[in-house]
Amino acid sequence: MAALSPLDEFAQHPVLVTGSAGFIGFHLAKRLLREGRAVIGLDNLSAYYDVELKKARLARLQAHNRFDFIHLDLMQGPELRSLVERSRPAVIVNLAAQAGVRYSLSNPDAYADANLTGFLNILEACRHGDVKHLVYASTSSVYGANSKMPFSIDDPVDHPLTLYAATKRANELMAHSYSHLFGLPMTGLRFFTVYGPWGRPDMALFLFTKAILAGKPIDLFAGGTLERDFTYIDDIVEGVRRVMDRIPEPNPDWDSARSGPGESSAPFRLYNIGGGRPVRVSRLVEVLEAALGRKAEKRVLPMQPGDVVATRADTDALRLDTGFTPTTSIEKGVPKFVRWYRKFYGV
Repeated sequence: MAALSPLDEFAQHPVLVTGSAGFIGFHLAKRLLREGRAVIGLDNLSAYYDVELKKARLARLQAHNRFDFIHLDLMQGPELRSLVERSRPAVIVNLAAQAGVRYSLSNPDAYADANLTGFLNILEACRHGDVKHLVYASTSSVYGANSKMPFSIDDPVDHPLTLYAATKRANELMAHSYSHLFGLPMTGLRFFTVYGPWGRPDMALFLFTKAILAGKPIDLFAGGTLERDFTYIDDIVEGVRRVMDRIPEPNPDWDSARSGPGESSAPFRLYNIGGGRPVRVSRLVEVLEAALGRKAEKRVLPMQPGDVVATRADTDALRLDTGFTPTTSIEKGVPKFVRWYRKFYGV
């Protein structure tokens, strides 16, 4: 009997999604379950933000009989490795991390634990668990002080502005080393300002919506002039889903003197997933006000430590390799978030 291809194994084995009670993890797991895939969801239910929101996401996933939830922290290396060796997922999508830019200024240890030690435990589990493909979350924050727009995966990323960004860049480097040493296929995804239903309460859109509905002022850093490449959650999930099926192979022609860092002589790839259309935060507020039918009271503040003036994704590599480019505008995405928020919170 012929050996199964990696994609055949993907279809026959469960997918392990870490951070499954988180924003992106929840939506990805939901998508996979709709496709009939078996999903193992792993999460530590961190109290970084509202645990009840995480439990509400989780409850919707647990309504599916092909979903198994494991309450586990990535710091629990032996238990994680045992889980992977026991359940034999063909693909792991690592979305668990300590998120947040400003939180890293006051809680650096949380980032070292979750994003460095935790990610090392993921790599070790892949190494010993015969995982066919690791897809892991990186971030647009790795571009740091870069000013050339749009941000390309071939740009140097040597000047992170926050510890959070530094740990995510470290993930990319750690993944490459394991890909090179052990032949493990690894794909890193640099997400750009994700928003949408079931989003994170520490993100701007959620904070603005909550404040406006409560009649409280919103904080506009740099007067709302900062630009972000807002990317709707369905576009993020579509990008992740397409990349999952595209297992990277070594590029035998790769040469560090003339090739970019987005690929390698190892089975390793990097992609940006972003809309490619930067929007001023002040424009986001206008769209949100229209969706809510209310005006915001604005409090103008200076730029915060770790902030960048603008982000914009170059998604050419994603389009060329997968045929996909995010398309959802904030004019379409923000009202969808508002409808979810009103329904979920009964506002």
